[in-house]
Amino acid sequence: MGIATNVCRRNGSSNYYARISIPLDLIDAFDGKKERWKSLGTPSGKEAKRLARPVLDAWEREFALVRARQTLSEQDIQEAVWQRYVELTDADEEFRRSSPTDEDLDLVWAELEREFGPNEIDAWRIYEIIRDRYDDRIKENAKRSESLRYETARGETRLVADEVRRVFRARGVDLPRTGADYRRLAQGLQRAELEALLRSEERSRGNWAGGPRDKLIRPPTTGLTAPPGETVMDLFATYAAENPKGVKQNTLDQSRLAVESFVSVCGTRTPVGKIDKKAVRAWKALLMRYPVKATETAAFRGMSFKEIVAANEKIGKPKISSRTVNRYLSGLGAFCDWLVDHDWLDANPSKGMYIRLDKTKRAIKPFSPEELRILFGSPLFIGCASDETMHAPGDHLIRDHRYWLPLVMLYSGARPAEVAQLLVDDVREMHGHWIIHVTEEGDSTKSVKTKGSQRVVPVHPELERFGFLAYCKVMKERGQKRLFPDAERNARGQMAAKFSREFGRYLERIGLKDGRGLSLYSFRHGFVDALRRAEYLDEQFGILIGHTKHTTTGQYGSLPQGMLRQRVEMIRAVNYPGLDLSQLMA
Repeated sequence: MGIATNVCRRNGSSNYYARISIPLDLIDAFDGKKERWKSLGTPSGKEAKRLARPVLDAWEREFALVRARQTLSEQDIQEAVWQRYVELTDADEEFRRSSPTDEDLDLVWAELEREFGPNEIDAWRIYEIIRDRYDDRIKENAKRSESLRYETARGETRLVADEVRRVFRARGVDLPRTGADYRRLAQGLQRAELEALLRSEERSRGNWAGGPRDKLIRPPTTGLTAPPGETVMDLFATYAAENPKGVKQNTLDQSRLAVESFVSVCGTRTPVGKIDKKAVRAWKALLMRYPVKATETAAFRGMSFKEIVAANEKIGKPKISSRTVNRYLSGLGAFCDWLVDHDWLDANPSKGMYIRLDKTKRAIKPFSPEELRILFGSPLFIGCASDETMHAPGDHLIRDHRYWLPLVMLYSGARPAEVAQLLVDDVREMHGHWIIHVTEEGDSTKSVKTKGSQRVVPVHPELERFGFLAYCKVMKERGQKRLFPDAERNARGQMAAKFSREFGRYLERIGLKDGRGLSLYSFRHGFVDALRRAEYLDEQFGILIGHTKHTTTGQYGSLPQGMLRQRVEMIRAVNYPGLDLSQLMA
């Protein structure tokens, strides 16, 4: 999301505010809040943009920190477990080096005898403590080893709770004791201590050549840990704050999910320099085996990325598509481009990693006149049983976005999201003609596909006869800001995605669809065919559907292509032979 969309006025205030949407995966961590706001204390838009940048950067860093506190990767756990093993074996070695020899003990007794006298109880007590220090340590280790074996066998981890908290503090995380990451870390630390105690027993028997036999206790695969502020996610927060290509917030969120997925495999403390072809190749191999909707599947709850892939070998859920794998690679690749530009990487390791796809586009066909007649004569448009059973006939009239989106698309060629996000003020009179203004203006949540998608589309006379303008007037009188307030965004921020799926199922229920082909976008395709039937060229009506090409001529002058009169003429030429929608007339 560009910075301009993160700066706006609030509740009629003359001053500007910085605003940011809390990422969907962090809403619970912020007590259910979906947005953050902060007054910038200035009525100047230019000054507000300047002041907003450090505020937005600080929020992005906070989001990254909260994310980091919610998970431990397998790499993090491996590092912590190995570090614990090394600490304990080093401590055992240091203890043996510092334990007094017989000669040392003779010198100690001579010193105590001079200070206390040969028969003093205090002298003997101190001497016995020093003399028996080694034997006591061996006994303590044996007792500790027995307790750890018992607890580990039962799956208990209370004996290492303090050590787990120490690891949390060192890595800045805070996990619930009931979580899978907590248990994996705690059990790993417990087994690391058991292995260290085994090394101590072997050393007591004169064997110093032993190594860990537990396969869990092994050196970390990277051997490196990023310094504070330079982990992959730390740098991603900076990348997201800069947003060098000015992409939409939804695109940034997708990139973040891709990078988090990669980090969950390679380790949250891995330096960015370790993002290489080998690491990306290993991650891609797992992605190609990753099940669809894994985070929504109860059987995978609490599992790591690798564990989900392994578990699905038995469960057998369908795997994500090659197209989805490529989207993950693209999200990581965009971030890696930025890392290359800032000298963190020499080259983008995702280059050449994409899966070759069938370039043949899925055919979306327009509705035929007969299909349009059946559709607009079906319960959704003339009366259904209820909101939940739109396909069944009845007396219930639906007159919200579900009714108007298909009709407006049929006579405007607009995209579903462009219609669903319209504000009441986006439909207005201009030079004696009613128009629909497809724009990002008026609400920070609105967006269009490209810069050329912002456009003015005259209202078709048929829409007027159906009562579209009357509907707009009612919504304005009710004080509504949005024309279709019930149209919702999905979890990815996409407008009309839910209704798009519902509409596909509706077409199946009324017998118009069997498989792929017809969808909401069929109206857009039909609109294009209607303009071609009217003998307009694609280059002429591109301005109506948001398809504009950059040309040298287009760089000259200030007036937009296609004056309103020409657009009105084109819109009035749109018709569908043999289609009678008189039943919808207001």
